[in-house]
Amino acid sequence: MADKNISVVLEIRSQNVRGDFEKIISVMEGFRLQNSGTQTPCDLLILEVGDNLKREFQLIESILASGMAMEVFLTSSRLESDLLIHALRAGAKEFFPQPIKKEEVVNALLKFKERKESLKPAKEKKKRGKIIDVVGSKGGVGTTTIAVNLATSLRESEGSPSVALIDMNLLFGEIPIFLSIETAFNWGEVARNISRLDATYLMSILSKHASGVYVLPSPTGLDGVNVASPEIIEKLLNEMEEVFDFIIVDGGQPLDDVSLKILEMSDDVLLVAILSLPCLTNVKRLLWTFRRLGYPSEKNIKIIISRYHKKSTIPLKEAEESIDNKIYWLIPNDFSTTMSSINRGKTLSSIAPKEEITKNLKDLASTFLKKTREKEKWSPVIKLIEKGR
Repeated sequence: MADKNISVVLEIRSQNVRGDFEKIISVMEGFRLQNSGTQTPCDLLILEVGDNLKREFQLIESILASGMAMEVFLTSSRLESDLLIHALRAGAKEFFPQPIKKEEVVNALLKFKERKESLKPAKEKKKRGKIIDVVGSKGGVGTTTIAVNLATSLRESEGSPSVALIDMNLLFGEIPIFLSIETAFNWGEVARNISRLDATYLMSILSKHASGVYVLPSPTGLDGVNVASPEIIEKLLNEMEEVFDFIIVDGGQPLDDVSLKILEMSDDVLLVAILSLPCLTNVKRLLWTFRRLGYPSEKNIKIIISRYHKKSTIPLKEAEESIDNKIYWLIPNDFSTTMSSINRGKTLSSIAPKEEITKNLKDLASTFLKKTREKEKWSPVIKLIEKGR
């Protein structure tokens, strides 16, 4: 019978520190120590870093790339301020200052166990729809404008993929205003009736916009805020993946428990900012937080600059250097057209189809579409449900 215990290798020079780790791991259920110095892959490597940080961090990257360890934890007696940042960039999931604290090690091991146990079901899951979470680095950067017009641009693309738009600003979201749409149901109903949720019930509570996008708004009061939970959003998004080709989430600003669950489940996260020092500072903090959490992965994070103009006081190159990351997309500054769209409750494509900002958002939408976009490749679930009504 295969050993289901999590194998842990200790590469630690300090005998006292090694002994502390061995005592902790030896009494934890589901873990076993594996001899170091072998070429056998392990689930978890706990490595002590010392003098040659550059070489040791290169070693971590090599170990993770080769599959010799699923994850790497680090420990060190050194406490330089930038050590943790370099460790996270190298791919380490946890860092334990010395002397180590038992509670921190136990919590980190339990979290690793949870990640490992959830990995197999995630791989086996037949994924259909794509979740795109649009989050703001701060308030007022245009998150809802981008989410709404990205959703309608996707829907208007060749093949007419099915699109859902969810407002996760859990109190007083603005999507119905942006689309001038009357909605009968909101998050409160979903939360209270989550046990009934299936494809048919889902379609009965969503409101259909003239563009063909299905909308689930946030509560207009306090009726749904306290009952929303990570478990509810997970069940809802799992169901939506079976029905829709794209699920666009207006995520507002993270980071509560519900927002974290959406980030964890998303295929792409659009992190929206403008070229201002407060925004870029928040972007840098959020990216650091994401690395610390272990999700979303860096390859799935796309930094979007809203209201961009070439004469900005902060040049693009300087902005990228400040956040240590590439900017994925620039949305031009067009205050007049955007405000007209919002005030009229219309999409950009419906009132200004030839404007640069409208074409720009359509181009952004096209980056999420497959190169081959024949109609029959999009999910037929909605048509089947509507036909059966």
